[in-house]
Amino acid sequence: MGREVVVAIPNGKLDFGLGEQIFYGEFDGRRNKRVLVKVIGE
Repeated sequence: MGREVVVAIPNGKLDFGLGEQIFYGEFDGRRNKRVLVKVIGE
C-alpha cells in the first residue's frame, strides 16, 4: 500500500480501468491529515 495515486481525468471524470478503485484506510489512529492535489495538463 502506498500514500500516492495517479489518476487520469479526461473530460472531467476519473478514468479507471476494469477492476481499478481507490480505497482509503487509516490504521494508526486518528490524526491531522493533509491532501495535496497536483494538476498536470493542458
